[in-house]
Amino acid sequence: MTATDTVPDPSKAAEAGGPVDAGGPSRQRITVAMLALAMGGFAIGTTEFVSMGLLPQLARGVGVSEPSAGHAISSYALGVVVGAPLIAFFGSHWPRRATLVALMALFAVGNIATAWVSSYESLLVARFVSGLPHGAFFGVASLVAAGLARPGRQAKAVATVMLGLSVANLIGVPAATWLGQTMGWRAAFWVVAALGLLTLLLVLAFVPSVPGDHTSSWRREMRAFRNPQVLLTLGAGSLGFGGMFAVYTYVVPTIDKLGGLSEGAAPVFLFAFGLGMVVGTWLAGELASWSLFGSLFIGGGGQGLLLLAFALLAHTGWWVLPIVFGITVTGSVLVVGLQMRLMAVAGDARTLGAAMNHAALNVANALGAWLGGLVIAAGLGYRAPGVVGFGLATLGLGTILVSYLLERRGVTRHA
Repeated sequence: MTATDTVPDPSKAAEAGGPVDAGGPSRQRITVAMLALAMGGFAIGTTEFVSMGLLPQLARGVGVSEPSAGHAISSYALGVVVGAPLIAFFGSHWPRRATLVALMALFAVGNIATAWVSSYESLLVARFVSGLPHGAFFGVASLVAAGLARPGRQAKAVATVMLGLSVANLIGVPAATWLGQTMGWRAAFWVVAALGLLTLLLVLAFVPSVPGDHTSSWRREMRAFRNPQVLLTLGAGSLGFGGMFAVYTYVVPTIDKLGGLSEGAAPVFLFAFGLGMVVGTWLAGELASWSLFGSLFIGGGGQGLLLLAFALLAHTGWWVLPIVFGITVTGSVLVVGLQMRLMAVAGDARTLGAAMNHAALNVANALGAWLGGLVIAAGLGYRAPGVVGFGLATLGLGTILVSYLLERRGVTRHA
């Protein structure tokens, strides 16, 4: 199956993003606009993953155990899961640029609140608020990027937006982790809030005016959930990507307590995660242009095998670093493929389809973090999250296989 079977055609992509300014923006302005959208992904990626790098500091800062502090990660993920469909349902007809600006304003408020909290409960609330704009931002940004892209380059345009998330894990998360370890964890979230405000200004200055879909309604958006392919794609993300989070959430205490490395090694491992995301996101654009289902099978299957390898070799310290890199390469291939798949099968519910991918991925975030903490708290040790991750990745891969078989049989319409 080729990409043309599953990726929206250029006319649909342009319709999804909506018309831009009369006369059309210049190629230079389109380039800068794409960079502004990627900056939003950079800010969001930094706040989402820095909590994992600063998990011991967060736990000490609010006086709870590390597994309990992991619930702050789940709280952020819950915010994404709640915010993505709500904003998609009720905001699909809003102007795209104004929606992006409002989302980044809310993002900044949530991270300022995180930097101010004084208790565990208030930390959970602040992280929930920080997560609300996450999925909707990537959904709307993906639609705008696809509408701005030249014919045949929609997959690479969406990958460019996602690249901001990847670069955040390469540069933003290690830098913010180092800053949090040296100047206190609150400093990291102040910087993230500033990045959100910078993105707001860049979007206002460079993203062309793109009207919303005035024919949209929450009822039309809800119809997407009647499509079995939409549900299967969401399920594949919720399960399959949860495997990575089961390991990623607890990678810092794992390399400390099992691998014999100090907390000072954390930025190196987080850098490996980030480098893997950059490589994987670039690779995903190429693979999705070749075969969308092929990229999903490669990403899901490869991630499962590497998560199992992590469980077996986590005690080897630095030797496990290439496995960490590989986990995020394959995971990023899976993420971009799922984004394109949802945009293809959502039909008229394009806003919901684009936004719900990140809702599903943050169900994976919450599920992986919760199950990983559960097995550690049960006394099964720090290898156990890798085994949990392998199981989740296998379930996700099976869901992709079911989706593929149903499509081959022509089961693509409403159930």
